[in-house]
Amino acid sequence: MEVAPGLFVLPGLDEDASAENLDALANTGFVIGREAVAVIDPGGGLAHGRLLRQAIEAVTPLPVRYLVLTHVHPDHVMGAAAFADCGAEVVAHARLPAALAQRGEFYRRMLEREMGEAAAGSAALAPTRLVQDRLDLDLGGRMLAVRAHRPAHTDHDLSLLDGTTGTLWASDLLFLDRIPALDGSLTGWLRELDVLREVKATRAVPGHGPAAVAWPEGAADLTRYLLALRDGTRAAIAAGVGIAAAPAWVAPEEAARWRLAESYHGRNVTAAYRELEWE
Repeated sequence: MEVAPGLFVLPGLDEDASAENLDALANTGFVIGREAVAVIDPGGGLAHGRLLRQAIEAVTPLPVRYLVLTHVHPDHVMGAAAFADCGAEVVAHARLPAALAQRGEFYRRMLEREMGEAAAGSAALAPTRLVQDRLDLDLGGRMLAVRAHRPAHTDHDLSLLDGTTGTLWASDLLFLDRIPALDGSLTGWLRELDVLREVKATRAVPGHGPAAVAWPEGAADLTRYLLALRDGTRAAIAAGVGIAAAPAWVAPEEAARWRLAESYHGRNVTAAYRELEWE
């Protein structure tokens, strides 16, 4: 789906990984310049990555120069193996290598358990260029401004701004429809959303949900959920509700608005509780 000139998104599914869906859960895609292509998140497994590569080849003969891994979660990076022979620079947050070292083998086994033979060959690629703060990627007449974020959705999130079309690729710093997954810092995520609202963009590509939404209006639902999670968790702690009981106590009405809440809201409450109980 071309959401802006030369910027394509393959929308993900609001499901859990399976052999049938190839772990194609995240929004993935690519940006085309005059000279080269940047892939933003190569997908959830080898088969998904191959589908993305076929989509690129269907619209341009230009080479893939950059492969951007926005964070470690498998639905975003385990399709990188499909691009291993491209000679592309693999761009990631400076903290991503540590996350890959800690979780990579676990994610590989998890995909094998969830997808069976469909997971064969799936793997992330080791980053070759790390982003400490900012980095500009030149596609030939088109620059992508990469920003490394402080702990938020994870502790190693990247976002990208395509200045040519005013498109912010927020990846999992922005969720819509599918419930967010907290794997970094709740207060940090709210802070980084404030940072992103200042970005001069007209649309944003979320990690999950519609292929593109108006920006910054598109952050409203996520912000509401994160605030409800924060305030509800603080209230539970103040009321003496223990961490085991808190998932059923914190923001149930807000959680019910989101798909897959039954799989992720309880984890979010537990993560928020551990972060906030020592404030």
